[in-house]
Amino acid sequence: MAFALLVPLCYLLGAVPFGLLVARLSRGIDVRDYGSGNTGVTNVLRTAGRWPALAVLALDAGKGVLPVLLARAIQPSPSLEVAVALSALVGHNWSVFLRFRGGKGTATGIGALCAISPLAGLMVLVLGLPVIVIFRYVSLGSVVGAILAVVSMSLLAIPGPALYLGVPSFIYLLYPFIGAPLLIFRHRDNIRRLLKGQESKLGESARVSDPSVGSPSPDKAAR
Repeated sequence: MAFALLVPLCYLLGAVPFGLLVARLSRGIDVRDYGSGNTGVTNVLRTAGRWPALAVLALDAGKGVLPVLLARAIQPSPSLEVAVALSALVGHNWSVFLRFRGGKGTATGIGALCAISPLAGLMVLVLGLPVIVIFRYVSLGSVVGAILAVVSMSLLAIPGPALYLGVPSFIYLLYPFIGAPLLIFRHRDNIRRLLKGQESKLGESARVSDPSVGSPSPDKAAR
């Protein structure tokens, strides 16, 4: 019963396009018409500014945290927690409210990871954020973070409950082993641009007054 109720509910939660809503409320623009055309945090930063982007970051991360905590409160079960976390991630990436388009899932994914295993989430942030700071590529940091999620959760699952804040069940490994490939798949165009040296760096702005940045082509990837 909990699966039948929470999985679709958490998909709908994940599907809420906070990037689109915050950009409209703060700047009166449709963020999909500018920059990369994506509703994610990075494109909101480029088009709407720092504070709207921080709001979207918190809201999108919350979409990952809340389903896990909700499942844990209603029916504690590793399989249910993994299911709702993945459901929210899928909702964010393929939103029913955006004709099954959406973001890349980085903020939502790390939010769910932190809820499932705070220590694994901390490891990913501590090791992944410097990649973004040093190289100024959010996409590179996201891909590195996805790989680190698999590694950190795997390492923490070996000692299991014997380690403080460890991963008490191998079922939890399903989350990074399924979620990380999804995130990397969503960054496939970014990876191609990184290899060609054409990826936009963090801090580069999209001029919302410039019509040349409107109507993004379908192959523009979300940052």
